[in-house]
Amino acid sequence: MADPAAMSVTPYWELTFDADGDTDTRGRDRLLAGVAQHHVRDLLVFAHGWNNDRSGATRLYSDFFAPVPRVAPGAGLGYVGVVWPSMRFSDEPIPDFPRTVAAEMPPRPALDKDTRHALLETFPGRATVIERIAELLDQQPGAEAGLEEFGRLVRMLVEVVPTEPQVLFAADTLVDGVPQRDPVMFSESVPELCEEFARALVELESPGGPVAEFSIPNPWDGAHELLRQATYYAMKRRAGAVGERGLGRVLGQLAAAAPDVRVHLVGHSFGARLVSFALRGLPPGVRTVKSLTLLQGAFSHYAFADRLPHDPRAKGVLQGQHHRVDGPVVCCYSRHDSALATMYPLASRMADDDRTVGIDAHGAFRGFDVGSALGARWGAMGHDGVQAVPGTRSLKLAEALRAELPASGCVNVDAAEVVKRGGPPAGAHSDICHQELARLVVTAGRIR
Repeated sequence: MADPAAMSVTPYWELTFDADGDTDTRGRDRLLAGVAQHHVRDLLVFAHGWNNDRSGATRLYSDFFAPVPRVAPGAGLGYVGVVWPSMRFSDEPIPDFPRTVAAEMPPRPALDKDTRHALLETFPGRATVIERIAELLDQQPGAEAGLEEFGRLVRMLVEVVPTEPQVLFAADTLVDGVPQRDPVMFSESVPELCEEFARALVELESPGGPVAEFSIPNPWDGAHELLRQATYYAMKRRAGAVGERGLGRVLGQLAAAAPDVRVHLVGHSFGARLVSFALRGLPPGVRTVKSLTLLQGAFSHYAFADRLPHDPRAKGVLQGQHHRVDGPVVCCYSRHDSALATMYPLASRMADDDRTVGIDAHGAFRGFDVGSALGARWGAMGHDGVQAVPGTRSLKLAEALRAELPASGCVNVDAAEVVKRGGPPAGAHSDICHQELARLVVTAGRIR
């Protein structure tokens, strides 16, 4: 449990879930009893993204929530931080986080000790695999066989053989009711994938010039990124399970215990996926969720769609779930988010011959273009907002803060004016602790 003295707001509770969505019952019971004791009227529930460090998640919640009491001084507010077993590579800087949480980036491709520890905690029972992965990144054998071995080990590390109910958790869209296949990083030539990732990294770190002007990038830099993206794919799958099986169930219990409490869900990155999947886990008839705010959501922009523009047989895995919110679904996005603009669609490219993102005939990297075929098919919520949901409104952040947001439906908010700081490879993906975004959560929930 977080130290209340370390939080900027009160009352604050934590909900802790394991990888299967089972909750810590003591934390849940404290929440159920506490909302009545503190006469909570509006409860803000925030789920973090790529971060398995409890202290880092607590700091994120404290920083994000800090402006809320000033924005809504008369409201009966309560706050919840969701803690779930995700992970973040420690060499990926997060804006405004202390060095103990986000270290300076070491030279790729070696794994630092904090990342090794995070992998061991996130994938228990895989110590031998993780150590061999680290050895290969340290040694960087020149033959393609080394990269192929690396790819086999990465696949072994994140492999989960799903039971039937779990199979949907990795998919954001369905075709004829069947989840789409895993990304090609689980089936394609590893040396080619590593080269693509390496060139993408050079492009991100040296903007303004084509990759072809540089010497051929080290494919082991791409191997390091392949490990990162495969790990994130596993976390994406886990976020769905925790949301539907864990948070959704607890929200149902909260509705039964305190039916007058208005719940406002907030999620960052894969935490946005988690809180969205929580809607699928709500018991029938529960209408206590009054707003859903997605901050740089790392899942498909078609997740809520009834039908995909490029395939009438396909639909979003969360089709119609936005109607479970008795208020608006607000999706914040930013063009400065490199993780979602380039790495997410590159890692999410499916097992077909679509090469819209990749290497052109001259050896130059072609980055993500939302207007391209791949961008349209595999784009992320946090890059261009909710897509293919009729009636969705689009606003700039300043407009959204001035306007009366719709009472229901989806609203895309371009937050690039504040979500703009951060270095490669993630860019501004984690630059979310801003008073304007806290105000947006209050505005979306009509908190007064």
